[in-house]
Amino acid sequence: MRQIPTRRWAAWSNAAVLLVAGWVALAFLSLQVRPGATVVAVAFPPWWSTPQVFAAAASARAAIVRATALPTLLVVRPDDHDGLAQLHEAGAWLVMDAQAISACLGQ
Repeated sequence: MRQIPTRRWAAWSNAAVLLVAGWVALAFLSLQVRPGATVVAVAFPPWWSTPQVFAAAASARAAIVRATALPTLLVVRPDDHDGLAQLHEAGAWLVMDAQAISACLGQ
């Protein structure tokens, strides 16, 4: 009788999965926009040009506070009325806490 080989994970695979899951959870929790935040960081698709990013932020009626080293990441002050939803409609992928982003990018 011939035995069918079973596929097994490498010994380090479980640890790697836990490490990645923990990193994603930590990033998700620390980059969330705080309630009442007036300034947020907005990430647009990486293939967009700088003029497209600025036009999208302007179409969402968001005031641009500053640009970052990444051309598709802006720090903006969204419109008071439903500003985060307008940014998503304009094409923003992520809206994050601006303080957490400035700590990560360091300046």
